[in-house]
Amino acid sequence: MDTSLFDYHLPQDLIAQEAMEPRDAARLMTITDGVRDHRIVRDLPGLLRPGDLLVLNRTRVIPARFAARKATGGELEVLLIHPACEGAWVCFIRGKVRPGLVIDLLDHQGAPCAAVTVTACDDDEGTRTIAFAPGTDVLALADRAGHIPLPPYIARADRPEDRERYQTVFGDIPGSVAAPTASLHLTPELLARLAQMGVRTTRVELRIGPGTFKPVDVDRVEDFRIHAEWCHCPKEAVADIQATKAAGGRVICVGTTAVRTVETAAQGGVLAPWQGWTRLFCHPPWKPRVTDGLLTNFHLPRSSLLMLVSCFTGVDGLQAAYADAVARRYRFFSYGDAMLIL
Repeated sequence: MDTSLFDYHLPQDLIAQEAMEPRDAARLMTITDGVRDHRIVRDLPGLLRPGDLLVLNRTRVIPARFAARKATGGELEVLLIHPACEGAWVCFIRGKVRPGLVIDLLDHQGAPCAAVTVTACDDDEGTRTIAFAPGTDVLALADRAGHIPLPPYIARADRPEDRERYQTVFGDIPGSVAAPTASLHLTPELLARLAQMGVRTTRVELRIGPGTFKPVDVDRVEDFRIHAEWCHCPKEAVADIQATKAAGGRVICVGTTAVRTVETAAQGGVLAPWQGWTRLFCHPPWKPRVTDGLLTNFHLPRSSLLMLVSCFTGVDGLQAAYADAVARRYRFFSYGDAMLIL
């Protein structure tokens, strides 16, 4: 399949730079049996049915971005990605480094808060591995001194309010460097309204990495090697999904990350508890085994996320929906509007 099928024209002023307030006031394009309509997120109770199940990604974004400095005074930027082993983390470093180099991570005032040693440079992936001093609580350090890693298309520095606004209201397991953005629209009040009408929720975990922003940079979709992300579909989620299916309800994933998690857990042909690294690349003609519906944001051109969404709409349906969204001036990407496909 030609990657150019997933291009589309997007005016730069439609890339959302600020989050919608309140969260559930974002616009919502609905696609039901191929027919589009236009609502807002807080209309969800009128669009879902008693017995439906929402699958939520419970991950929480780490304040993973640090300003850093070499002993020579050279400035760097470090983005923590995930632990490599005890005391060491895989990261991206903006600036020239080599194994053995000691660099200082800086706090919000520009003062050194931790010294780390570059231990490895993976030129193929562009990642680096850094070692912290023994006993360092890296997550506590990040929470105290790091910055929320806003996506590269948000052309402003992070602000204190982004620490909570670029999080879901239910995320409770730190591990991601990007938010599961479809879930950013959900509020405690909206979730309570859905629960009162008989829409249940279940939780899975996928730790979102920076590869989520990488475009498919090959001519043929099938030739692309997707980034790996760690995910967990626990036995409780499996039981909830199975009970929903048995009762005739619909399993609606909130976000592409929830889709990748439950569909990874079903790759053996039967849904079962699963945890580990996934490279599941969902693109046509792939069809979901578990997911009946999808709540998602509007995604980058040529992205693996856009290709996943096309598995629910068809490529032509996707292009028509995105052209309609541009014409109606929907807001795009992480802080943008949403789409519900049923």
